[in-house]
Amino acid sequence: MEYPDLDLPEDPKLTHNITHFARALRKAGLPVGPGRVIDAIRAVEAAGFSAKSDFYYTLRACFVTRPEHRAVFAQIFRLYWRDPRYMEHMMSLMLPAIRGVQEERSAQAAEKRAAEALLDGIEPEMPETDPQGSDEEILIEIDAAQTMSREEKLKTLDFEQMSTAEIAEAKRMLARLSLPVKPFASRRVMASHTGQRIDARKTLQAAMRRGGEMGRIHLQKPRPRWPNLVAICDISGSMSQYSRMVLHFLHAVANEKGAGWARVHAFTFGTRLTNITRHLRARDVDAALRAAGREAQDWEGGTRIGACLHAFNRDWSRRVMGQGAVVLLITDGLDRDDAASLEHEMQRLHLSSRRLIWLNPLLRWDGFAPRATGIRAMLPHVDSFRAGHSIATLEELAQAISSPDDSGDKARLMALRE
Repeated sequence: MEYPDLDLPEDPKLTHNITHFARALRKAGLPVGPGRVIDAIRAVEAAGFSAKSDFYYTLRACFVTRPEHRAVFAQIFRLYWRDPRYMEHMMSLMLPAIRGVQEERSAQAAEKRAAEALLDGIEPEMPETDPQGSDEEILIEIDAAQTMSREEKLKTLDFEQMSTAEIAEAKRMLARLSLPVKPFASRRVMASHTGQRIDARKTLQAAMRRGGEMGRIHLQKPRPRWPNLVAICDISGSMSQYSRMVLHFLHAVANEKGAGWARVHAFTFGTRLTNITRHLRARDVDAALRAAGREAQDWEGGTRIGACLHAFNRDWSRRVMGQGAVVLLITDGLDRDDAASLEHEMQRLHLSSRRLIWLNPLLRWDGFAPRATGIRAMLPHVDSFRAGHSIATLEELAQAISSPDDSGDKARLMALRE
């Protein structure tokens, strides 16, 4: 990898430059706080920065904690530390090309997030007019038949590939989604003029009051009952962004009036299980998720699916699933624990739930196959196996829940599993 010539200031300005660079990283989505900025300044002072690669890797060691953040860091480093084509490159990412047709989305998510973070507060300049003084307008030809609306594109875009602006727009769209559910017939009954079952007790009581004359046959029907919704979200490093978006969606469902759910319960797990149900009841979604993040201290950590499902089956299953709940399991299924134990806990969870729907973002890949041990152990014990990487896949959940025979991609992947 080649690095541009570093034009670092003298020591009095070193803190200012690294702090501004860290601010750009934070705006691009990296979890960079004041502590890491101080560590980076001390590390650079200790290691020196006579070599470009030494300076790059010293900062990366202080600011990057996840593999997927390396690309974003590399782009911001290249743009910030005196790239000769700095502004021109950023403008090409942020402005549409005026060349006769609409330019297709070719920039990677890392480049877009880097450009947005560094351009925050900068007003882009419009292209200059014809130097000959022509008043002819610049025309932008857009083939409407070949382009989707911005909202339609956003619905199909992978959460992990979204820029910061797209993530903010996606959260607003998720807040408007609903997840209605149809009631099911319970064992209890209620009086009804159109029922198909005779209420023998009321019919005979009415006849006794009339001296044994039967004047009316009382009918009854099963009383409708709405199920609970239980979501179990994987918040490990590989699933963090997807679970954040799903929790935004669940917050909207939990606070939607008339959706039909009796109660909405939410749990997160990485290396341990955490109940965040009470946090989702807060009206403000950002405050709710901040509180949930403080409660779930294993966010962006490792994954122990089998152990966490065991904790759920042991401590929470009877409390939240006694009435026949619909369970959403959001995880990629990549687990290194004992496969036999994981399969046993999945079987218990399946038997306790009315329906068990597994949302796996790995299904976004066309060539996905159940080769991982954890996925092979979990797949037979779900009712429906669906993708969960975009707004469109979450919209399809309503159809999956209302269709008791919906299995998603389970049948196809079970055939590949054999």
